[in-house]
Amino acid sequence: MSESNTGLGIALAQLNFRVGDLEANADKMFRAMERAREEGADLIVFSELSLLGYPPRDMVHRRGLLKRQWELLDELAARTDENFAAIIGFVGEAEDSAGHRLFNGAAFCHRKEVRRQVAKQLLPTYDVFEELRYFHPLPTDGVITYGGVRIGLSICEDAWARVSASQMPTYAEDPLEELARQGAQILINIAASPFSIDKGGFRRDLLSDHCERLGCPLVFVNQVGGNDELIFDGRSLVLDSQGSLRARLAEFEEDFRLVTVEASGSVNAGGPTPVCPVAESRAAQARDAVVLGIRDYVEKSNFEGVVLGLSGGIDSSLTATLAVDALGADAVRGVAMPSRFSSDHSREDARILAENLGIRFEEIPIDAAYGQMLETLRPHFHDPDFGVTEENIQARIRGVYLMALSNKSGDLVLASGNKSELAVGYTTLYGDMCGALAVIGDLPKMLVYEIARLYNEEANGVLIPRRVLTKAPSAELRPDQKDEDSLPPYERLDEILRRYITEHQTIEEIVDAGFDESTVREVVAGIHRSEFKRWQAPPILKVSDKAFGVGWRYPLAAVYGW
Repeated sequence: MSESNTGLGIALAQLNFRVGDLEANADKMFRAMERAREEGADLIVFSELSLLGYPPRDMVHRRGLLKRQWELLDELAARTDENFAAIIGFVGEAEDSAGHRLFNGAAFCHRKEVRRQVAKQLLPTYDVFEELRYFHPLPTDGVITYGGVRIGLSICEDAWARVSASQMPTYAEDPLEELARQGAQILINIAASPFSIDKGGFRRDLLSDHCERLGCPLVFVNQVGGNDELIFDGRSLVLDSQGSLRARLAEFEEDFRLVTVEASGSVNAGGPTPVCPVAESRAAQARDAVVLGIRDYVEKSNFEGVVLGLSGGIDSSLTATLAVDALGADAVRGVAMPSRFSSDHSREDARILAENLGIRFEEIPIDAAYGQMLETLRPHFHDPDFGVTEENIQARIRGVYLMALSNKSGDLVLASGNKSELAVGYTTLYGDMCGALAVIGDLPKMLVYEIARLYNEEANGVLIPRRVLTKAPSAELRPDQKDEDSLPPYERLDEILRRYITEHQTIEEIVDAGFDESTVREVVAGIHRSEFKRWQAPPILKVSDKAFGVGWRYPLAAVYGW
């Protein structure tokens, strides 16, 4: 590379990494580097912690794992030369007066060696993040001169210093502004930025603002894929110095793009479609994210199939449809488990859905087991009246059946409870909460309906039976049961939940917005009364700004009334 050049051919490698799978991750990176070389790139950029995978959590304490990661980093660096460099995310270690300390790092590799190690400066500790548990914001020089161009290198949260949001801290530093002050001409940010609905547009606007105020083009390379409950949407992008979008990679899938970024601030994205389209509707965004989350959870856990209960209701119908979208019909097994309270139309809808999806379908009645259990327990019940106990026994028998099928087949059980029900405890512990993954556990009930309708629209007909979308929701655990016997209408419930859980509004603020005070207090009480259930729930695929799981950490034995 000539030192007189004023621009760089930068390859954006948006890849799906598996946490801890060092050899496979490195192999992906080796192949991407060869492609970049063949296409004439000067520099290839990978995402945050690309070698180890994100988030590694307590895996960073495994010294053998880190040692092998550093060996592979050196092997990757050895693939660079005078005219080809790489930026790789990794876990680094530095020694100072406090001893050996880990950092979330970006390695600049050139001329067969790691030439610079840059540490992440802003370590998030809100919502799903806990980076200060593992890393230190060690001082480093993030401006690197390569090919006559001064590159300002940063990592994920370093670009979020200027965000004003209720759950985010106010940072005293602005790492990108500091890089520009030190003379950076091109900004590169490597990231593992998790998906949430509408975050893609917000993130683009945030990065665009940096370009406008600092007068620098920006290359953003994000991770893609599902790792446990977190889903990474990709959508890596390149902005010119005015903040205009010049290239955007695909959403929810691996992608690769070569762009030329000039030190003057201009960008040549090349190719017929440099800006990949993205889903605009909330339903489409959530659907695509959950499909990726299911696929990666199952495949990265080394399973081949899933099994779930099909009740003929909207939640299990959508869960099955999402699973087929993610894994294919051959990998999905639906099981109807009717009781004496199951309606004929629900049994029929479950069968029709299975036929429409092309999945294996079985019906295993639970009434004999239910009757035997009631007979066994009746002498030990002090209250002879039918109630919640008798309802929950049915759900728990179904959970036992599904877990038995899972043990025999090796298929993962998918739980199909939605966020509205999980929020207020309208769900049965060790019953319908059984499973390895809560597929729609971050989808409010009304969004469940939206996604189901979207599937039907895209199928040019009826994929999910129409009756499933129109009949009143019911758990069918007693005669003529309806969800609204126990819950407010879902339209109102979902809005109360959004205001309390996501917007952090007080009870008084929600009431002032026009909601009945007794209803609001009952919903809020239900949220915190049900915390013990959610502590025992399977992982929930996160698609909202505030999902239950690692990003929701409320105590069990506490008093709530605000």
